[in-house]
Amino acid sequence: MPRVVFDEEVLVMCAHRYWRLLIVVLCAAAWPLRAADGVLIVERMTTGDLERTHQIQIEPRRMRVEMTGHEGGTEVVIFDGIRQVMWTVDESRRTYVEITKADVDRMSSQMNSAMAMMQEQLKSMPPAQRAQMEAMMKGRGMPAMPTAAPSTEYRRTGTDRVGNWTCVTYEGRQNDEPVSELCTVEPRELGFTEADFAVSQEMAGFFSSLMPQNADRLFNIGTAADQEFSGVPVRRISLTGQRTVSEIVEVSRQAFDDALFAVPASFERQAMPSGR
Repeated sequence: MPRVVFDEEVLVMCAHRYWRLLIVVLCAAAWPLRAADGVLIVERMTTGDLERTHQIQIEPRRMRVEMTGHEGGTEVVIFDGIRQVMWTVDESRRTYVEITKADVDRMSSQMNSAMAMMQEQLKSMPPAQRAQMEAMMKGRGMPAMPTAAPSTEYRRTGTDRVGNWTCVTYEGRQNDEPVSELCTVEPRELGFTEADFAVSQEMAGFFSSLMPQNADRLFNIGTAADQEFSGVPVRRISLTGQRTVSEIVEVSRQAFDDALFAVPASFERQAMPSGR
């Protein structure tokens, strides 16, 4: 099989630790808040036999996600909407990485170049080997072609119950293939309105250039105007790559200390991973 050349550091970063963290952050970003109140959201995410619980704190222009990492330590993501910067914090190592909008744009450019290079390599492969490589890429949640994200059609399938909520179920399909399942409730069932979701637009804009191919793994809010799905997903199931189920188990309003949204001064800053 011809050797596929690509920027391993950039792709691995997005496909593994950073991709997982960004999904969690963007999932949380779509949750709303009212006035200056803070919102605490507890979400359970299950992938195979692995189960994690995330605690998410949201205020009007900032948010914080705390989760258990692969090695058992605590990983934290903090997003500052005013400064348009995100920090990923490893509390066990007492280190952090700062990601700015410029970093995201640079990573997007590197990803696009790497994917274009991979596509050129795929063209020279025999059909059977190319199909094998594309299947491997799809299994890892990576697109085989550097193209625009396909649109998703949502079809209402019935109702179900998640925690304390009776929710409406939808199936998401791309090119007539199932890619996701949602179970939604109207914002008023959680004490919110559609106008409370402005922070999700900030987060979507921050990362839009980096991950358009994986939009269905992110948390979306539907409205009547969408003609797709309506409401807030209290359960999301990703069917692309390894099946992942995310469920909201608790929502409450709280006041948060400013220190929660800042990196401790004693932590050491690490450089962003970069391609060769």
